[in-house]
Amino acid sequence: MLDGSLLARWLAAAFGLTLLLAALRPSAAYFGLTGSEPLTILPLTLETEAAAQAHYKACDRLKLERKQRRMCRRDPGVAETLVEAVSMSALECQYQFRFERWNCTLEGRYRASLLKRGFKETAFLYAISSAGLTHALAKACSAGRMERCTCDEAPDLENREAWQWGGCGDNLKYSSKFVKEFLGRRSSKDLRARVDFHNNLVGVKVIKAGVETTCKCHGVSGSCTVRTCWRQLAPFHEVGKHLKHKYETALKVGSTTNEATGEAGAISPPRGRASGSGGGDPLPRTPELVHLDDSPSFCLAGRFSPGTAGRRCHREKNCESICCGRGHNTQSRVVTRPCQCQVRWCCYVECRQCTQREEVYTCKG
Repeated sequence: MLDGSLLARWLAAAFGLTLLLAALRPSAAYFGLTGSEPLTILPLTLETEAAAQAHYKACDRLKLERKQRRMCRRDPGVAETLVEAVSMSALECQYQFRFERWNCTLEGRYRASLLKRGFKETAFLYAISSAGLTHALAKACSAGRMERCTCDEAPDLENREAWQWGGCGDNLKYSSKFVKEFLGRRSSKDLRARVDFHNNLVGVKVIKAGVETTCKCHGVSGSCTVRTCWRQLAPFHEVGKHLKHKYETALKVGSTTNEATGEAGAISPPRGRASGSGGGDPLPRTPELVHLDDSPSFCLAGRFSPGTAGRRCHREKNCESICCGRGHNTQSRVVTRPCQCQVRWCCYVECRQCTQREEVYTCKG
């Protein structure tokens, strides 16, 4: 199973390696929020290493569990995709929570402390991580960066024709199967492990729900006498928006002790939602995020966040909430930005430099 410590180790190793590589090779990393372009952030071939062994060492640097390391080593493209997935997930998390008290701070001890507790924020991290890995793997398959998978193998789509006409379906079938095995199976006894695995599956299900069929017509003068179709995943930014909504409506579940057996059992959530099969199972059948503990306020510096002192806010939008009633400072500054840009033939964009004064608001300590 994937417990908090295992996910913490995976996120810490991959996120730390990403930052190190970005520092060493700043031009090699581009982290987009849409996930529409493949990312090249892990050099799998080094001058001092044989190409055949490079991905083994890349997997070892990620400090995975034995089973995960074995799965990583099967395919040279997995290590790169793992780091890509963590980077994409972390950036999307930070984007979705940019106006919140908790702004998805993932540095050092904050990440490890969060993953040890069953907060709503922890639930979101599990879901966005599994969604990111599912999305990145499916894209890597269709981009030809994996050896053990290729385009979507849906029986109703002609992949050979899709290749011929430039269409290649994202292989969600392979990626979702890989992710479920990679992240572990559900435990029937440990409620926390079941909650974590449930939230992992929510991330995968949101990816599946966003799959769309894209078609291209062929024929004389663009007629649609022949049509080639393939399936594509939604942009990862859309996945992040759906998971943020699920975070805002997450269900709290709990546990109680059976006096007869002394074993921990589950109690249903307080809201009237459909519960899963099995006596008293609190986990919903619908893909909703669930959590065990109430979240802290995140107002003051502590184990889970650096607090909101000094955070920039928007006066009319979120200063009152983010600053936790402490008020905010106002600073006036002059900024210069490109403006009045025009496309010139051929082939560049010409802009003027406009100077304006703006006010910056930051939370008081």
